[in-house]
Amino acid sequence: MARSPNLDRLRRHWDRQSAGYDKKMDRAERLFGDTRSWVCGQATGEVLEVAVGTGLNLGLYPEQTTVTGIDLSPAMLDLARKRAAELGREVDLRVGDAQRLELENASFDTVVCTFGLCAVPDDRGAVDEMVRVLRPGGLLLLADHVVSTSAPIRALQALAELYSVRVQNEHFRRRPIEHVMAAGLAILRHDRFNKGIVERLAARKPEIG
Repeated sequence: MARSPNLDRLRRHWDRQSAGYDKKMDRAERLFGDTRSWVCGQATGEVLEVAVGTGLNLGLYPEQTTVTGIDLSPAMLDLARKRAAELGREVDLRVGDAQRLELENASFDTVVCTFGLCAVPDDRGAVDEMVRVLRPGGLLLLADHVVSTSAPIRALQALAELYSVRVQNEHFRRRPIEHVMAAGLAILRHDRFNKGIVERLAARKPEIG
């Protein structure tokens, strides 16, 4: 088993990245298309967003939802708070580890993570935690960049990971959907596009009984 990166080191990395994060993501949004609105528009009730970052999704949730956001980086959360204030939206924003959520079992109607599992050391553990805090019948909404369906692009992704995984814990060849299915959730909606690089899904946690 590979040794997980030190979380304090990752926190410092994302704190340093926070000031330029939105500009960096602006360039990536062309690849992602309407994914953020596709994900957030399906959210209902009490919502948890894992790896909320600078709060790029906060203006996309339906008004009737209540949103809690978790992120490893305090600097990212400071920017998310500013965005929430500008939007006039009350959001509960907390520092936390996606791999060990300090939240009660079955406490949210919807759990969201967009373009965050690529940088979590234990992505399967993070998905399991999201499922744990999701209520029976609740909705899990995920989107990320994943391993391409194109062999030449997969080769470039593998090459990029030689640097990105070691320095930033940024992975380009993961498939969160595999962890979701392993956890027993039913896939309701699923899209994969742009040479298979972008994948988004909505999955339902089974009802009890």
